[in-house]
Amino acid sequence: MTEIKPIAHIRTCFTTKFGIPRQAGIVDTPATIVFEPEYRNPDALRGINGFDFIWIIWQFSESIRKDWSPTVRPPRLGGNERMGVFATRSPFRPNSLGLSSVRLLSVEHTTEYGTVLHVSGADLMDNTPIFDIKPYLPYTDSHPQARSGFAPEPADSLLKVEIPDSMLLRVAPALRRPLQDILAHDPRPQYHNDPSRIYGMEFDRYEVRFHVMEGILTVDHIEDKHK
Repeated sequence: MTEIKPIAHIRTCFTTKFGIPRQAGIVDTPATIVFEPEYRNPDALRGINGFDFIWIIWQFSESIRKDWSPTVRPPRLGGNERMGVFATRSPFRPNSLGLSSVRLLSVEHTTEYGTVLHVSGADLMDNTPIFDIKPYLPYTDSHPQARSGFAPEPADSLLKVEIPDSMLLRVAPALRRPLQDILAHDPRPQYHNDPSRIYGMEFDRYEVRFHVMEGILTVDHIEDKHK
């Protein structure tokens, strides 16, 4: 059996698992794919800028286990019902592999890292290893009429997000809209609904604390950890 190894790592705003979008493409969060030194040959990316989207095959590097279970409890079903692991997108899989389609924004040639890919919509934790990249082909990869099993629609309606201006101004301008969109999609576990609980998440260099009551997510605190 051939051993596979990472060809790249991705740099994202998500330094912990909490707050990562549940699927790729839900939120236009910026990210950069940085290749390992032996794969920085620009010829390997020749022609990729002709595609709007790419597939990335990656590893659930924070969820690796020695054993595996044939069934898992999908959060979509409240964490109370078991489904076959291969009928879900659970991170707890025999080979801990993930698959995501992301928008390719640009290809940049840098002095330090060689050629990098700037993408948006990634649902990956910062520094996640990537094993392969393939172009997305809409004529064969898109099946809008296909059935979606127990997840036919997005999980929840969007929350209304309230962030005081004084707090939002602490966030870099390019990250304000992605942060608001992530919060609107409710980063809490889907079976949590405690209005008195204060949740905390890390987003890029910021620590964000919030609570949710009657469909409104209110941000209570934003701190720049680098200051």
